[in-house]
Amino acid sequence: KCINEKQITAFHGVPTMFIAMLEHPDFAHTDFSHMRTGIMAGSPCPIKVMQDVVTKMQMSEICITYGQTEASPATTMSKITDPLEVRVNTVGGAIFGVECKIVDPETGEELPDNTDGEFVARGYNIMKGYYKMPKATASAIDKDGWLHTGDLACRTPEGNFRITGRLKDMIIRGGENIYPKEIEDFIYTHPKVQDVQVIGVPDKQYGEEIMACIILKPGETATVEEIREFVATHMAKHKTPRYVAFVDSFPMNAAGKILKYKMREDAIKKYGLQKADSVVTA
Repeated sequence: KCINEKQITAFHGVPTMFIAMLEHPDFAHTDFSHMRTGIMAGSPCPIKVMQDVVTKMQMSEICITYGQTEASPATTMSKITDPLEVRVNTVGGAIFGVECKIVDPETGEELPDNTDGEFVARGYNIMKGYYKMPKATASAIDKDGWLHTGDLACRTPEGNFRITGRLKDMIIRGGENIYPKEIEDFIYTHPKVQDVQVIGVPDKQYGEEIMACIILKPGETATVEEIREFVATHMAKHKTPRYVAFVDSFPMNAAGKILKYKMREDAIKKYGLQKADSVVTA
């Protein structure tokens, strides 16, 4: 309604907001002819959503910003002059006055281009620390001033960054490292799927199993086996979700960030995984 009445030219939001707009029943009757630019940030965005925003919402100059509250809050941003492929597939390069690099999470050594590691940043915008929490501050910012984000990323030879997952979100299933974002991006291409989040849930045999929480498009129905088969026939077998839940919404905080830990807690209760969750590992 606001876009139609005010002839909006720019819109900023998290991916979930853009997805909700793309699937809104009034979308086809909305005039996007004045829309031009905006920022998408807050959580990883499925590539197809970015493409749809550019073509269907006519936001040809939309950019992606990546960062954290601890970085006040941005570290990288794509440019409106970047080719569409760069703006769709990366979060752009370091913003002015900020250094960014990819390091080995274990050793802290900088990694070469096109190699996954932890994204770290340093600059004028990095917080001084968590209030009255010196230990938490020391674990987030190292002695050289680098903020350790906990996000997995790689740098392209052109100097742009691609977010590939989150260290804490990584699922370890039977010794295999699985990154939810890869599976989320693929399930999102299913014609019946409106939005999807992939989480790890405890499992007695494998340590963790994969669960896909899916919001279907209005009027659509799907089965667990349909989704599992869709993944199994296109991705490696060990990336097929064991659990698939169809939900109406995802738990979020006030800023629109999806709370995966809450989804995990709910799954443990729903599937009776308390015993597997209590297993102590080294």
